[in-house]
Amino acid sequence: MIFRAKTDKALDKLEDPRQTLDYSYQKQLELLQKVRRGVADVATSRKRIELQANQLQLQADKLTQQAQKALEVGREDLAREALTRRSGLQQQLVDLQTQHAQLQGEEEKLTRASQRLQAKVDAFRTRKETIKATYSAAEAQTRINEAFSGISEEMGDVGLAIQRAEDKTAQMQARAGAIDELLASGALDDPTGIAKDDITLELEQLASTSDVENELAAMKASIGAGPGAAAPAIEGQRAAAEGALPPAPGQANTSQYQPSQPYDAQSSQPTQPQPNPGDLR
Repeated sequence: MIFRAKTDKALDKLEDPRQTLDYSYQKQLELLQKVRRGVADVATSRKRIELQANQLQLQADKLTQQAQKALEVGREDLAREALTRRSGLQQQLVDLQTQHAQLQGEEEKLTRASQRLQAKVDAFRTRKETIKATYSAAEAQTRINEAFSGISEEMGDVGLAIQRAEDKTAQMQARAGAIDELLASGALDDPTGIAKDDITLELEQLASTSDVENELAAMKASIGAGPGAAAPAIEGQRAAAEGALPPAPGQANTSQYQPSQPYDAQSSQPTQPQPNPGDLR
């Protein structure tokens, strides 16, 4: 019983009413064809009996003529024999007429049945096409409604695919944000050395700002001292950058060419050589 129930359920899912209607219509056409062949067979038998009856009637008429000729020539015995044979033919004619009447009745019944069956088949064909068209329209409408509502199998698969894509996208976004936060906090090291944490970036920014401020202050000092002081100020900045002592304002750059034996302007005596800032470095 369980097997039959499951089989019936599976067949019910596989059944297409349109195919069932076409199959029923085909069977009715086959039955109508059989009825028509039956009518043709009965009509053929009836026609054969009619031919046999006609032949017997001709033989009976011939025997009647022979009996009359025999009486005319005085052969009563021959006339009696001819009439006896004609009597037998008459009995066969009666049997044939009975069979003919039966066959004719059967033929009429089959003809009426064929006509009724033809009308039924025509009506079924019209009803069949109407039902098929209605079923097709209902099926299309159902699929459209299922597609709009999202409960169809195809739309359900599409919805699941979209949901999985959204879940994976959200997971990747969360992972990327978490990695960015870990890199920014210094919990993870960047193997390329490009990414830096917030503290390193802040220290580098402060150092850069301090260098800019020092250079800006030096430029302001050189502008306030006049045009002649611009070069010594710049040289002082360069020497300071190299780790040497900065020259005083108005003092000539000792890193330039110096005479081998300098003299004092008042005593005209050679003076002691002054230390070179480069030597101090």
